[in-house]
Amino acid sequence: RECIGCNICIASNGVGVPLRCTQNPTMGEEWRKSWHPEIIPARASDDAVLVVGAGPAGLEAARALAQRGYQVHLAEAGTELGGRVVREARLPGLAEWIRVRDWRVQQLAKLTNVEIYRDSRLTAEQIREFGFPRVVIATGARWRKDGVGRANTRPVAGYDSPAVLTPDDVMAGARPEGPVVVFDDDGYYMGGVVAEALALAGLPVTLVTTSGTVSPWTTATLEQPYIQARLLERGVRLIVSHSLSAVAPGEVELVDVYSKAVQRLEAASVVMVTARLPDDALYHDLMAQPPLLEEAGIRTVQRIGDCLSPGIIAAAVYDGHRCAREFDASADDLSRADVPFRRERIAIG
Repeated sequence: RECIGCNICIASNGVGVPLRCTQNPTMGEEWRKSWHPEIIPARASDDAVLVVGAGPAGLEAARALAQRGYQVHLAEAGTELGGRVVREARLPGLAEWIRVRDWRVQQLAKLTNVEIYRDSRLTAEQIREFGFPRVVIATGARWRKDGVGRANTRPVAGYDSPAVLTPDDVMAGARPEGPVVVFDDDGYYMGGVVAEALALAGLPVTLVTTSGTVSPWTTATLEQPYIQARLLERGVRLIVSHSLSAVAPGEVELVDVYSKAVQRLEAASVVMVTARLPDDALYHDLMAQPPLLEEAGIRTVQRIGDCLSPGIIAAAVYDGHRCAREFDASADDLSRADVPFRRERIAIG
């Protein structure tokens, strides 16, 4: 499978954790879990599976489950498959990321045991009516608007203003009034690409980050110097080592993370890039009434990907694949050892 150059494998290897790849979720697990990149065990039951959500986790789960031989039904709330990958691939410099979606859609099209339903936003009642014995929820996550993240553990004053947006709003086509402050307390790529997108739209943009550099996590992926240089070329003003403490009409309040000195900055709009919350309401609706699940013949319901724990795209793909690989394993099987994978044991002497 072709690498899309995301550098996740470089970053993962550099920080001493298993390799992760958006295209090959078995990377790093060949020895730990005996996962072959092209071979996957055949199904162990005749259960039909309903996968809700066709983002990176849902697509990979559906593809791998179908490869195992299960009858898979994939329901997507929107018209387009791909979830966050589709939205993010439209941001500056990220067009290649659509391959995460395209390869899986191509593979699903080759399989006769997969049914895909677009424009199918499901409720808990509808899922119970279908009565599929196995249900996988992969409904993704959404960006927070309240500014809570690493620096702010409580909502930022004034966050509920109509002038405050999230990356989801920008990716959906919202265009704020300028000047715009992009507050990046996430530290990965999103703050920078949102700031660049708004600058390319002709808006005066200031990127405020709590870190000492822009997009510090991308130091591990070898991209950080290029990101910071690119933002400066686009005319984005950079303010580092500051947190956003309040939003008021026409301005924001910033605080230096070291000296705690306060300054105010003109801002007609603010984009919060801080943290994401799982879109898991459907899962909780289903699990709130166990007797109804039993009555409907639904034996298992599980969350995967960002719906379970928001993370990077490669982590969502991995979790979808893990779901398919471990689909027949019982809780006892998975907890039989201290950890459900091999690990090196170092002997001294």
